[in-house]
Amino acid sequence: MDNDTFNRQIKNQDSHWWFQARKKIIEQVISEISLSKKSKILDFGAGSGVNLDMLKKYGQVDVHEKNNVARINIKKKYGEINKIYSNLKIKKNYYDLILLADVIEHVKKPKILLKKLKKFLKKDGFVLITVPAYDFLFSKKDLALGHYRRYNKAKLNREIEGFKIKKNSYFNTLLFLPIAFITLLNKLFKIDYIKKAETTPFYILNKFLYLIFVFEKKLIKHFNLPFGLSIYILLKND
Repeated sequence: MDNDTFNRQIKNQDSHWWFQARKKIIEQVISEISLSKKSKILDFGAGSGVNLDMLKKYGQVDVHEKNNVARINIKKKYGEINKIYSNLKIKKNYYDLILLADVIEHVKKPKILLKKLKKFLKKDGFVLITVPAYDFLFSKKDLALGHYRRYNKAKLNREIEGFKIKKNSYFNTLLFLPIAFITLLNKLFKIDYIKKAETTPFYILNKFLYLIFVFEKKLIKHFNLPFGLSIYILLKND
């Protein structure tokens, strides 16, 4: 992901409906894990740091982020973060939870990365992954974000080795039809729309989209959603 994209996300993350609602979805899944204030959490590929305040409610948080612009922002905005890694020289058998929020689609060989991350987990530790869904929605936006692929559940499950799958569901389901239609329309006419998509809409529309998306945290508490614009998978170290 280039620096312009990071700067745009840094500018919009605190208000944009997608970042804020996705954070609530992630929190719902994490809230179902037995963590304490002393739990060790690694936000791997933390990007602009949008999930850090939420994660700090569930334990002591470290960060991994390769991009220098993003690391500078995290240090400035979240100075109390204990450790910020830019490489894989990370403590072994240390973390209770590793979060990869929309990360592995940026990685050429995710299976190898997950095998490495397993070494940093405690016995019975958890990994929570979110990814964008469906290759037919792969667009210029994905290319601009540095994505190699999008996923369906079967494709995502093939990346998993040495973990027990605890939960696995699509999400961002209620907005699937309109956003998929807009995405396909932009693909058809070869429109580059990433700046518009990642800029916070006007207040009423932003609030409306947020309320629809965030409502899904109540749904995923009780059952898996059959389709959606994203997927999450919760893994336990086996």
